[in-house]
Amino acid sequence: MMEMVLQQPLYKRLAAGDWLYALLIIVAAGYSFSLYGSALDYYEQLILAGSSIALVALGWFWPSWRWFFPLAGAVSLLAIQLYDHNLARAAESFGLKYLLSSQSSFMWMCTLFFLATVLYWAGTLSRAGLLMRMGSGLTWAAAVFALAGLFTRWYESYLIAPDVGRIPVSNLYEVFILFCLITALMYLYYEAKFAVRQVGAFVLLVISAAVGFILWYTFDRQAHEIQPLIPALQSWWMKIHVPANFVGYGAFAMSAMIGVAQLLIRRGILASRLPSAEVLDEVMYKAIAVGFLFFTIATILGAMWAADAWGGYWSWDPKETWALIVWLNYAAWLHMRLVKGWRGEPLAWWAVVGLLVTSFAFIGVNMFLSGLHSYGAL
Repeated sequence: MMEMVLQQPLYKRLAAGDWLYALLIIVAAGYSFSLYGSALDYYEQLILAGSSIALVALGWFWPSWRWFFPLAGAVSLLAIQLYDHNLARAAESFGLKYLLSSQSSFMWMCTLFFLATVLYWAGTLSRAGLLMRMGSGLTWAAAVFALAGLFTRWYESYLIAPDVGRIPVSNLYEVFILFCLITALMYLYYEAKFAVRQVGAFVLLVISAAVGFILWYTFDRQAHEIQPLIPALQSWWMKIHVPANFVGYGAFAMSAMIGVAQLLIRRGILASRLPSAEVLDEVMYKAIAVGFLFFTIATILGAMWAADAWGGYWSWDPKETWALIVWLNYAAWLHMRLVKGWRGEPLAWWAVVGLLVTSFAFIGVNMFLSGLHSYGAL
C-alpha cells in the first residue's frame, strides 16, 4: 500500500494543508518583494525566490514545519508590530521588554532548552513518557523563540540604521543561536521519524552547552549588542554560506551525542532506557550524511565567496584548512560505513572524536589562530 502511494505523482500525494502552506509562503514572499524588492540586488532576489521554494519543499517533506515556521513568523510579526518603527520601545513595551524583543526571545530560548534537558533526563531515567513529551514540547517552544528572535533581531538591526541592517548570522553570538536552533530542529525531526525520544537527554546536553556559552558571551562580553558589519561580511554570500554551514555543524554535534548514547548502551549503561544500539547507529548515519551534504555545499559556497572577496578560491587560511579537515573526517567516516561496511562502536567513537574536530573548526580557530577569518574572534 505504501509503495502504491509513493508511486503516485507528487501533486496527487499533496493534501489541502500542503497547498495552503505553499500558498502562505508564496503570498509572504510576494508581499516581501513588493515592500523591499527595489532594495534587493539580482542575487538577493534569487535568494528570496530560492528560499521560498526551499521552505515550501521543507513543509511538504516535514509536516511539523508547516506549523512551526508560520508560528515563529507570527511571533516575530507581533514583535515588529509592538516596535512600531521605534527601537526605544524595547525598553518601554512590556511585551517587548519581557517576551518578544530579540534579546528577550533568546533568553526564553535559553531557559526552555535548559528545562527541556532536565525533563528529558528525568523522563529517560524514570521511564516517564509524559516527562519526555514535555521535554519535546519545551524544545519546540525554545526553537520557536530562537527563530522568532532571529527574525526580530534582523528587523531591529534596520531600526538602528539602514546601513547597519543585516541578516543575523554574522558573529559568534548569532551563529551560536543558529546552532542551537538547527541542532534542535534536526533532533526533533529524527526523534519523530525513528521514535528515539530518549536520545533527547543526550542531544540537549550539547545544546545546553551552547546555551551556556551564549549566556556567558552575553553578560560578560555584551555580545548581544548589534554592531555594523565589517566590509568583508557585507555580501549576499553570507545569507547562504553560513546557514548551510551550520546545518552541517548541527548534524555533526547531534551525531556525536547519539554516538555517546550508543557507546553507553554497548557497555550495558542505560541499555534498558534507551533505543537499541542498531537504531541509534542508523540515526547517527542519517545525521552525518545530511550534515556532510550541507557542509560540502557550504564549503563550495565559501570558496566562491572567497574568490569574490579576496580574489582566490582557496588561501589555506586556518578556518579554511580546518573546514577541509572536518570535511575529510566525515568523508572518511561515510566511506568506512558505506564501502567498508563498518558499523557499531568504531564509528560511534569516530563520531564523538569528530565533534572535537568540528568544535575546533567552529570556535577553536577563532580563539587560538588568526587569519582572513579573524573577524570572528572572541
